[in-house]
Amino acid sequence: MNRKILIGLSLKYGGNYNRIIQALDDDIDIASLDYVDNAITILDDIYPDELLDLKYPPLVLYYKGNLNLLNEEKISIVGSRRACDYALSATKLLVEKNIDKVIVSGLALGIDALAHQEAKKTIGILGSGINYIYPYQNKYLFKKLEKEGLILSEYPEFIKPYAHHFPFRNRIIAALSDTLYVMQSSKRSGTMTTINEALELNKDIKVLPYDIFNKYGSHNNTLINEGALLIEEEELF
Repeated sequence: MNRKILIGLSLKYGGNYNRIIQALDDDIDIASLDYVDNAITILDDIYPDELLDLKYPPLVLYYKGNLNLLNEEKISIVGSRRACDYALSATKLLVEKNIDKVIVSGLALGIDALAHQEAKKTIGILGSGINYIYPYQNKYLFKKLEKEGLILSEYPEFIKPYAHHFPFRNRIIAALSDTLYVMQSSKRSGTMTTINEALELNKDIKVLPYDIFNKYGSHNNTLINEGALLIEEEELF
């Protein structure tokens, strides 16, 4: 196995992890495989060590932006696409407090978008190809990360954002940093898949507490009651 084969198979099978693994066991006509330069593989020195702890570490990651951000201290921030004002305000404060760290999130609407917007250094993990802007409302953030941050995806170029890509994508968000910050969650959500991945990796999970009158915070408070760490006041102010 070499990096050219990995990239070629990833391009051939649209980043489908299982099909790439299956193909590695077969005889491969290397000459028939395509190749691109804007990709790193699990064989490369710059490949993040944190991802090696995953049950299914990405074999290939396509990128736009500054790969050196992978070597810096990182925190991951996740939350609802339909975030309440309280969660958005707390997210802004959290990013400001960690302005010298790299903020990792999923380039979705809501909490993700604000975290990327406010960050000085940030990495966005996609559930689509790196040339497929989704959601389109975040086009300005894609432009920002291309120039000032880093965009990563295990799906090549213009692969569409299929629904099953996002839960699988979330394992990368969970793995890239030591701490996952949860700003707003619900029982059945992408945020919960990221939390579950972080639990598998023994990451610290810090959750924003809500008062009893805020209907958006009941699940966050449940997570705290179940043992998640509390985001303390000094982490925001």
